Formats: sequence, C-alpha cells, structure tokens
Amino acid sequence: MQLRSLVHRIRQPRSPSANLRYSEVKICEGETVFAAILYDLDGTIADTDPVHFIAWQDVLREFGVEIDETIYKQRMSGRTNPPIIAEFLPQLTSAEGEALGDRKEARFRELAEHLQPIAGFRELIDWGKQHSLKQALVTNAPRENARFMLKLLKLDQVFDRVILADDLGIGKPDPAPYNHALMEFGLNPNQAIAFEDSPSGVRSAVAAGISTIGITSTQTPETLQGLGVRFAIADFTAPELWALLQ
Repeated sequence: MQLRSLVHRIRQPRSPSANLRYSEVKICEGETVFAAILYDLDGTIADTDPVHFIAWQDVLREFGVEIDETIYKQRMSGRTNPPIIAEFLPQLTSAEGEALGDRKEARFRELAEHLQPIAGFRELIDWGKQHSLKQALVTNAPRENARFMLKLLKLDQVFDRVILADDLGIGKPDPAPYNHALMEFGLNPNQAIAFEDSPSGVRSAVAAGISTIGITSTQTPETLQGLGVRFAIADFTAPELWALLQ
C-alpha cells in the first residue's frame, strides 16, 4: 500500500465506539497498563543514521562544508531538513534549500537498500499485536523516505497510524507529533510508551508526557537519560524492556 493512501485511510474519522475502545484504561495491581506503543523511525526502528550522515556529507561537500560524526550527532540527527539547511547553508533561498533537501533524501534512498530493522523490533511488534495494543509510527522523515523505509523493511501494513511531521507542519522536538498520535488513539500520555534515539525525538516525546525509552543507536545512554528517558537500551531484545512489558 502506498504511504499516501495509508495515511488517508488512517485519518478517516473514528466512530465513538472506537474512541471508547482505545480510551479504556486497563488496571493491573493499581497501575495503568500501556495501551499503545509509539515508534520513531530513523535510528529507532532501523539504524539509518550512518546512511543519513554519508548523504549529508555528500551534499554539503558541494558547498565546501565538511561535517564529522560529532557534528552530525549533536546538530543534525533527528531534525527536519529545513532547520539543518538554514543552519549550515544560510545563504540558500527557500526554494534552493528545498531542492537541496530533496537531493539529500534521494541520495539517502540510494544508499539505504541494505537496511534491516533493529534486533528484536519485529518481536515487539508481534507482542503488541498479541496484546491488542495500538501501534503508531511518529516520524520527522519526509514522506518519500517514510514510504521507502516502510516498504523496504516490510512494515507498510504494520502500523495503526503513521504520523508525519510533513502533514502536521511542525516536527520534533516540538511535542505536536506525539500529541497528535495520542489524539488519534484517544489516549492520555500515561497510556503510551515511546521509543526514540535522538535528542530532538526524546524531547518531543517527553514534552508530550509520554514514558520514553531511548535507543542508543546515535547517542550514549547518559545523553538520553539526561534528556528524560525512562532507560536506554541498545535494541529491542534488552531484558529490561521485556521486564517492563511483562
């Protein structure tokens, strides 16, 4: 299914009964049980950042701008393209910046054909389905990249909602993408958990009031913990994650 049609399908109005079903708070030993899992895409579901880093190196080099991994992790990872381009190439017009962003993403897609989901991700998806949890993708990725990645990873039929910053007109670190996901499911923040790898993504989820688990594909555990994650893990096989879920 094309992402555009997928997004159209999932944005159809929900019936009142559906809202009530999504809004139910399950209680176990006096604690709220999670009703939804919200996932970032880049760096969380798949380790895309090394590919994005190379793509940015390639396009910025055309302008004599060199970046290293530290610059990428601290100033670029998880952000949308317009503020990145405005910071590194302020001389470009809006149209020139948009064209550069399109070239960068096309380069990313050329380099990304080998990517696979991070270890344990498919098992978590299956676990969520078995427990009737709602699952959503919440991403700053441009539409074409999101569509490409979902198809590449064979995830285009997996999520109940796909929330794109492009559709909202505002991306992470603003909490709007996560607030929108909660609204779509009719849930409160304490009924969901989020998985994020980047500072901007963690700030977004935490600001939305969602319990957030960090994925250390791009940042150290200490960095993510300093931003407010519940804990940080290398991948979805981590024992502490499954202890939380079980």
